[in-house]
Amino acid sequence: MRLEGRTAIVTGAGQGIGRAVAHRLAAEGANVAVTDLNGENALRVAAEVGERAHALALDVTDRTACADAVAAVVERFGGLDGLVNNAGVFSTLRMGPFEQIGADEFAAVMNVNVAGTFNCCQAVAPLLRAQRAGSIVNLSSGTVRMGRPFYAHYVASKAAVVGLTRALANELGEDGVRINAIMPGSIRTEIPRDTVTPEQAQAIVARQALKRQMTPEDILGTVVFLLSDDAAMLTGQTIVVDGGLIFG
Repeated sequence: MRLEGRTAIVTGAGQGIGRAVAHRLAAEGANVAVTDLNGENALRVAAEVGERAHALALDVTDRTACADAVAAVVERFGGLDGLVNNAGVFSTLRMGPFEQIGADEFAAVMNVNVAGTFNCCQAVAPLLRAQRAGSIVNLSSGTVRMGRPFYAHYVASKAAVVGLTRALANELGEDGVRINAIMPGSIRTEIPRDTVTPEQAQAIVARQALKRQMTPEDILGTVVFLLSDDAAMLTGQTIVVDGGLIFG
């Protein structure tokens, strides 16, 4: 119960990693705003989580909507202590040489993965600054360290999340607000996707020091740690959780 009495927003929480994060934060004692572009999915997950959860439909690419969501969470729970930027585009992407990535597709990935993270950080910043406390956790990706080919737009967007995390750590730190990033390895969720074939998944596992495929539960402890007082002097950092795929 390291987050007892606190409130956190989780974006993209209607399925996959975000859904698992919402469940775990509530189990740790937090009130959780379950936000998702798909409002029905948000409602479903909030119902699963129980009385600690509140569902909101949220398009993270809409700055005004992000600010409105923060206001709604504060009204519902009386405050805000944390944000987990999980919303992103990946499962619907198809592999291809970067020369074949169209301008619209590139822009869509950057708009959600980078601008969406930026918008949510910007929306919570005034409140967290004013109370001189709070923690933001951004989800990047281990693909950045691998330089994974044929997903140039995705890899670039998740590298940008690391840069944003570092820049905001210096800007927010003077007001006692922390911000860190997590780089997960290849995680199996319930979401159908074309981005990793079964053969590719097994090849990744074979290269890991820990020989099993990751699940969302494998990163939940790190998320809780970063939101908790146990990480009180940790900011601007990127923690890799990939089963020992790449060292250094």
